[in-house]
Amino acid sequence: MRNLLNFLARYNNLLIFLILEGIAIFSLTSGNNYHNTRFVKVIRGITRGFEGKISNVRSYFNLREVNQALAAENASLRNRLEKQVGIEDLLFFSVKDTSYRQQYYFTDAKVTDNSINRQKNFFLLNKGTGQGLAKDMAVVSGNSVAGVTVGCSPNYSIVMSLLNIDFRLSARIKSNGYFGSLSWDGRDVEHAILSEIPQHVTFGIGDTVETTGYSAVFPEGVSIGKVSGFEKTGGDFFKIEVALFTDFRKLRFVKVIGNMKKAEQIKLESQFR
Repeated sequence: MRNLLNFLARYNNLLIFLILEGIAIFSLTSGNNYHNTRFVKVIRGITRGFEGKISNVRSYFNLREVNQALAAENASLRNRLEKQVGIEDLLFFSVKDTSYRQQYYFTDAKVTDNSINRQKNFFLLNKGTGQGLAKDMAVVSGNSVAGVTVGCSPNYSIVMSLLNIDFRLSARIKSNGYFGSLSWDGRDVEHAILSEIPQHVTFGIGDTVETTGYSAVFPEGVSIGKVSGFEKTGGDFFKIEVALFTDFRKLRFVKVIGNMKKAEQIKLESQFR
């Protein structure tokens, strides 16, 4: 009781002001239709705003239930997808490249292990011979070169990464068509070296480097990177630094490409070598 009396004594001026203000507003609105209408609209606006805040608070506290429902639905969809993918992923998808009259097979795979800090780097895929993969198939990340399969088991494949000093690839400068040999020097995970480009060839920083399609592994026109620097060597060729499009630090999902005419091409070429 004493606390109440102390409160009234401390804030008596404010309380009297509020009471008088309330009486004044009541008198003004009750005796004038215009002011009464405006007052009702203001009160309704405040009420709607307050109810909206309460509704948002209730929705926030209900998010846990909503998330649980979504998680259960996602789990159900994943289970259905796994059953479907388990059937569809047994074979490649066949796509015919009408531009170069060469038929390829494509399948997606997931990288389950990867190395980038060695001189000879490899990465592992979660598909193998049971899903149609074989040795010497092209592996790309997005639309950029990532590596070549070098070994397969029934359910896994090992891929020689482009970041491997033994990796070699026929590549060309897209702007002029001159081709050379692309390799990795074991230094920088973001760059490779394109050699055997004659010094009379004109090109510039930023030019795209892509596959030639001369091998039986990679189709023509698969992007590799862009020219980031170059220098003249002691011979008649440039040493060109290529900034790679594939980020091997984030390599996660890849596409494996098989060439159905590879055996025919290799057999014919071997007769004249």
